[in-house]
Amino acid sequence: MREITFALVSELYEDHLDDLRVVRKEQRELYVDHRQAGGKAQLDDLEAEITYLLLRAARPRNVVEIGCLHGWSTSWILRALRDNGRGTLHSFDRVDAATRRVPPELSVDRWRFTHGDVRIRLREFPDAIDYLFVDAAHTSRFARWYVRTVLPTLAPGTPVSVHDVHHRANPLPFSEGRVLLEWLGARGHSSFTTAAAKSPTVCRELERRRTNWGLAEPIHTGRDNPMVFFTSA
Repeated sequence: MREITFALVSELYEDHLDDLRVVRKEQRELYVDHRQAGGKAQLDDLEAEITYLLLRAARPRNVVEIGCLHGWSTSWILRALRDNGRGTLHSFDRVDAATRRVPPELSVDRWRFTHGDVRIRLREFPDAIDYLFVDAAHTSRFARWYVRTVLPTLAPGTPVSVHDVHHRANPLPFSEGRVLLEWLGARGHSSFTTAAAKSPTVCRELERRRTNWGLAEPIHTGRDNPMVFFTSA
């Protein structure tokens, strides 16, 4: 996949607008059930939609999701794989709540869940990762593990999403976000975010376009959209 930029994201919204409208309706219905069952929905709307769109564009055979909690991000990913008509999601988490909340019609034949600490379950990874999604322990220690162990194994151009980086413009010292951004910077890698705290102009412009596309009605109440997106080099 080419570099993830505002231009690419806008293009993907237009390319997949009809499908995205359907998925948003499905996720809105799921969100009601999710909350009623006590589930926590991790992703805000912009970052969830962009994850879906990047997956549609990348058409991955194997997606690895590190951290799925109650399965909100999992359901977005699985809908993208369903709409692509191909791909398997390999999810890893120390809690198995997602297995009770992801709709069976999404999970059958396209989802493999591994219960346990991903750091000791690397043998469960697919031979090649075509999309990596990270939303697990937000600590510097965990970030140092995956920037040394997982990111270097990715083929050039592999899309990556990492959550909870930009709740503020600059992540705190000794945080996951600081470790990741320093790792990217040291290698000359760029990243993209719609987080209002980091990229307010990008956030406002994308929200304006989404309003024009009829996507303004929120699903999730969160507005931070702290995820960063990048492609491996």
